[in-house]
Amino acid sequence: MPHTDRTSEAQPRCALCGRAQPLTFHHLIPRALHKRPRYMNRYTKEELRTLGIDICQLCHNGLHDLFTKHELGESYMTKEALMEHPAVQKHVAWVRKQK
Repeated sequence: MPHTDRTSEAQPRCALCGRAQPLTFHHLIPRALHKRPRYMNRYTKEELRTLGIDICQLCHNGLHDLFTKHELGESYMTKEALMEHPAVQKHVAWVRKQK
């Protein structure tokens, strides 16, 4: 019987790097901005609370190192917008090489 890695099968994968790791929820509109009128007028409370992606801690830390909360809330509020940025692509490529 072939050996299978149950850890990677049972664990969900990061939405950015695809690694099977424990995941954290990244709010695409940072929580610190949720009570600002600009965001309250654009999104419902439910959207602000649930609009996000599940990513590994390395990817999460990388996003917050690369962008301010205002940049994230204004320009990078979708997974596609994040992945189009060259610095995110470079970071994700590096993360994929990590264990």
